[in-house]
Amino acid sequence: MSSFSIPAWLRKEVLAMGATVMSLSVVTSSCTKAEAVPDEFTITKENLLDKIKGGWAGQVLGCTYGGPTEFVYRGTMMQDYIPIRWDDGFTKQMLQNNPSLYDDIYMDLTFVDVMERYGIDAPVDSFAVAFANAGYYLWHANQAARYNIQHGIMPPASGHWKNNPHANDIDYQIEADYAGLMCPGMPNSASEISDKIGHIMNYGDGFYGGVYVGAMYSLAFISDDIEFIVEEALKTIPAESDFHKCMADVIACHRKNPDDWKQAWFECERKWTTDVGCTEGVYMPLDIDATINSAYVIIGLLYGDGDFEKTLDISTRCGQDSDCNPATAGGILATVLGYNNIPEKFKVTLGDGAEDINFAYTDISLNKTYDLSFKHALQMVERNGGKVEGDDVVIKCQKPVAVPYEKSFEGIKPAGKQGLHRNMPSEGDITVTLDCSGVVFAGYVDCSDKSYVAEVEMYIDGELAETAQLPASYRTRRLDLFWKYDLQKGPHTFTFKWLNPQEGATVRFTDIILYDPE
Repeated sequence: MSSFSIPAWLRKEVLAMGATVMSLSVVTSSCTKAEAVPDEFTITKENLLDKIKGGWAGQVLGCTYGGPTEFVYRGTMMQDYIPIRWDDGFTKQMLQNNPSLYDDIYMDLTFVDVMERYGIDAPVDSFAVAFANAGYYLWHANQAARYNIQHGIMPPASGHWKNNPHANDIDYQIEADYAGLMCPGMPNSASEISDKIGHIMNYGDGFYGGVYVGAMYSLAFISDDIEFIVEEALKTIPAESDFHKCMADVIACHRKNPDDWKQAWFECERKWTTDVGCTEGVYMPLDIDATINSAYVIIGLLYGDGDFEKTLDISTRCGQDSDCNPATAGGILATVLGYNNIPEKFKVTLGDGAEDINFAYTDISLNKTYDLSFKHALQMVERNGGKVEGDDVVIKCQKPVAVPYEKSFEGIKPAGKQGLHRNMPSEGDITVTLDCSGVVFAGYVDCSDKSYVAEVEMYIDGELAETAQLPASYRTRRLDLFWKYDLQKGPHTFTFKWLNPQEGATVRFTDIILYDPE
């Protein structure tokens, strides 16, 4: 048990109530200004639950705060003079009227629910099948992985970059909160969970985004020093990875100039915004890559100075995925603070029944989530050598260890983008010749009959490379029509033949992304 200095926002609230704060200290279960992870850490059940509740509530509040600006600001920051709406009924209103905004949460809950039904040691196939067959819509790495799983490509192959052009995207980063929240003080255990589940949809830097988030949550239970949490969690990421290098740049910027988050933002824009995989991001201002969006998370955390609103505001104003990033930053900081110390301005919006509203596609509310996560955390503590003694929980803490190094799109780089903009003919074929060592063909299938599945063959230099099943259904679609990365550099002829044309159906090719050796 120890005490920490009162954050500026809390000091202001205390002063507003007429209290004396000169000698005020708040009893907490966190290490203060920690220099190393302790071997053992004791926290009361009450405080453990308070922090778990904070983590989940912080995500919801951050997602709500940044939701209206999601991908509005691409490659540019949201200027200070632009107001961000917040009022007492906002969170409940968004939960009721815009439930799909909270994919950060209901995606997490898919995995939480599997653990509740099959145990915390459930096999990866249980998670993969639940994820692939859930009723919600998916995008980017998640949707590519869903298609893979439904067509027999199971994890970890479903998330590997050769099977998933979106492997570096943000997807698992926004879904990994549960892993840290159920592993208090045990970042390596969180990484083990992420190794199993995160490779369903991601690989390389995309996978590292989730590992890093899980580690920060885990350490938020045992330290209230944000700088320590951000830096210590980075030890779970291989130092040679671009992801590690980007986060290290943000940390270095903060040390050099701790009062100007925009300097860190500009440094990241200069060095780390080159998307190499996502067909919507390569050569485009949209950047859903995990690396840059994780940088925005820790810019918010570091420059937010422990102030909840300031942290959300900075992570939101960094732009791009500006609902997911404040959700992650807000969840981590609220784990540090605990639910009871979330500023009233924000916590009040969870009132009036908002915490009893089931998230979309689930029968799980925030209140139920708190209980499930607390239950799983106690199980993980005991599984990893800790113990529950009456009202106390004794955690055997873990010093972060780096997960294995892996790199998506190794040896290749984007070499061009060109429009194809052609519909498949019902008879004949589409043939294009391209000079490349890799290629992705973007496009979609349109048909009023959403049960229709187009069958299209792809030939490379006269040899059949693949017969693809291309659903018209948006939920089960193949996100990119075709791709091939490991070609010899040189001219190649690509031919496509439609095997089962149907009246009213269209197979539309849009853009081509070309790759050359790095």
